[in-house]
Formats: sequence, C-alpha cells, structure tokens
Amino acid sequence: MTQPLPLEGVRILSVEQYGAGPFGSLYLADMGAEVVKIEAPGSGDSSRASGPHFLGEGDSHFFQTFNRNKRSLTLDLKKPEGQAALRRLLPGFDAVLNNLRGDIPDKLGLTYDALGPVKPEIVCAHLSAYGRTGPRAAWPGYDYLMQAEAGWFHLTGDPEGPPARMGLSIVDYMTGVVAALGLVSALLGAARTGKGRDMDVSLYDVAMHQLSYPATWYLNEGDVTGRRPRSGHPSVVPCETLPTKDGWIFVMCVLPKFWEALAVALGAPDLPTDPRFATPRARFDNRDALMEIFDPLARRKTTAEWMAEFGGRVPAAPVLTLDQALENPFFRDRGGVRAVDHPMRPDFGMVASPIRVGEAEAPSRPAPALGADTDAVLSEAGFGADEIAALRAAGAV
Repeated sequence: MTQPLPLEGVRILSVEQYGAGPFGSLYLADMGAEVVKIEAPGSGDSSRASGPHFLGEGDSHFFQTFNRNKRSLTLDLKKPEGQAALRRLLPGFDAVLNNLRGDIPDKLGLTYDALGPVKPEIVCAHLSAYGRTGPRAAWPGYDYLMQAEAGWFHLTGDPEGPPARMGLSIVDYMTGVVAALGLVSALLGAARTGKGRDMDVSLYDVAMHQLSYPATWYLNEGDVTGRRPRSGHPSVVPCETLPTKDGWIFVMCVLPKFWEALAVALGAPDLPTDPRFATPRARFDNRDALMEIFDPLARRKTTAEWMAEFGGRVPAAPVLTLDQALENPFFRDRGGVRAVDHPMRPDFGMVASPIRVGEAEAPSRPAPALGADTDAVLSEAGFGADEIAALRAAGAV
C-alpha cells in the first residue's frame, strides 16, 4: 500500500507573490499540503505577468515554476468583507503564510495577535525583506540587495574582476525554504501544545546567516575571506576549476587521499612528496606553482574523458552551461524533469521536487488560473451561493 504524502491533510492559506514565499510553499505543496494562494481580485500574483514566456492571459512560465500543486482564492484583505471572510475561513486551516513587506501583516491582520483569538492553534508565518520590527520594517527589499549588503558580491567572481552576484536569486529561494521549515516546525509545536505562534524569517537574516564559517573566522580571528582564482575554496588547494581540452572541470580535493589520487590521475604521482605541496598549508601557499604544473596536464583530455577517469576516485564535476545541466543524462535518469498537464501545454516541463518521499506519488498539477478555486474554497468553509455572490458584488473576491 502506497504511503500518503508527508503533509497530506495540512491546509495553508498563503498571502504570497513572486518568488520567495511561493518557492517556500511550493515545497509544502509538493509534499502534499493544500496550499491556497490568496490573490488580489483582478490582478493576482504579480508573477503571472512576468515574461518573457507566457501561457495565455494571466499565466507565465515564471508563475508556473513557483505555484504548481496549489489552489487560487481571490480575496481582497483590504476590504472589511475580505477580512470577515478570512476569519471565517481560518478554522479550516493550520497556518497562514505571507511574504509581504514587514509592516503589512499587522495592517492586514495576519499576525497571531489578530488571528489567534479566532483559532489558538494557528501558525502565522511571516517572510519579509528586513523583518517586521526595526527601522527597515517598511522597506521594500529584494534578493540582489541582500547579496550586496551581506557581502556575497565580494565573495563571488574572479579576484581581479568587479563584485558580482550569484547567477540565481538564491537568497529568495533559501529564505523560502527556511520559512517552510519554520512553518512546519511551528505546526509541530502547535500540535503538541495546542497553541500557535508567529514565526518570522527575513531575506536579510538568511543572507547573513549563510556567511557561515567565514563569518565565524571573522568574528573570532578578524579573518576576512576574499575571492580566490577560478572560484577556489578559501582554504583548501586543489579545490578549484581546471582547464580541459574542451572546457572546464571543478575538482574538490578536500581530503589528502583525493589530492593524491588527482596527482596520480593527471600523471604527476610525485607531487604529493614535493615539499612545496606536501601539506595543506604548503599547497595553499604555493597554489600558483601547483596550477602551472596542473594546467598543461589537465588540458590533455576533454572534460568528459577526465570525468570518466576521475569518476568515483576524485571528487569532480564538469562545468556545464544551463542547457547542458538540464540535458545531463544523470539528471534525466534520476527523474529530474516532470511533465505537468497544463491546459495550454499538455507536456509542460518542470524540474521535479528534490525531496523524495519513498513510495508516495508526488503531485503534478499545474499552477491554478487566477481565482480558479474561489467558489470551491469558500463553499468548503460553509459560504452559501448568495454569500459568495455578495462578496463578489462587493469586490472582495
């Protein structure tokens, strides 16, 4: 008998838009939670209009990326009727998630102070740019701004080049995942105690937290980590990009046995006994001399040839372009791409969830049309047809 998905039966209202919040709730929806997106009537999530690729009016590839397996409820929380509807819906849900500007949840009544009296077990999860308190609570904020202020730009790229951001909006994505973890943790606490809570994460805090061990080095030793040539590791050599006959390969010889195996594979078995490279510190100090030896040796074979030789012995990865990464047979064979039956594209391709949940079948529904589930969600909460019509006449849904 196939197990149910881990979050089957969990219901989440999410006042979400664009990237970070929807990315976090995507993980929850993929694991079986019922995620109901609350969207503004008429316009909806701004990512519905994010190009350059569209799937008809009010839908885009961008929107589909972050919103599969969800439902859409249009509800104007700025109207009294919308607020009343939210409170009537609340008993049927376990959590309310938002990724609004830090000062907005209080204004829209999305905090535990506002919703706890309606349902004491409710979890109110907040994802903002700079938090809900302090001098920046009302500031708008975006991923690249966090990368800049958290020092990531100065940790990325070639030492001789200008500061650079990472190629993806990774702070958005990580903050979404952290919010999902916080929400699920708070749900577990509420199940044990019968009382919910507010749970806060911010893009800024997550970006700073990801400084990890370089932050510890600085806070305790004053050591300021900088960029290394060829995206090298800040303290381990060889742990960097090597040129091949037709491209690049990244090797990561964190352990002595891997460094020795690399030297043998490249045809320089005596290097590990050379005093310049005999210890981790010596290799770090003499990195340029080591690369002068390694580069011509690495250029003798193609990336694929080196991968065939290194595989399982030397930790290595080919440096691929985006299209090569997505067409990688290893990725495809692992079921990395899922086809979603979208009304406009029956075989709409998407990257599968990285969380594998045993024998349970991962859901695979396209992101909903704006307001597609409004009547159904309201009806499930006990709203009659006349009440729904009145909400619609008031512009609240």
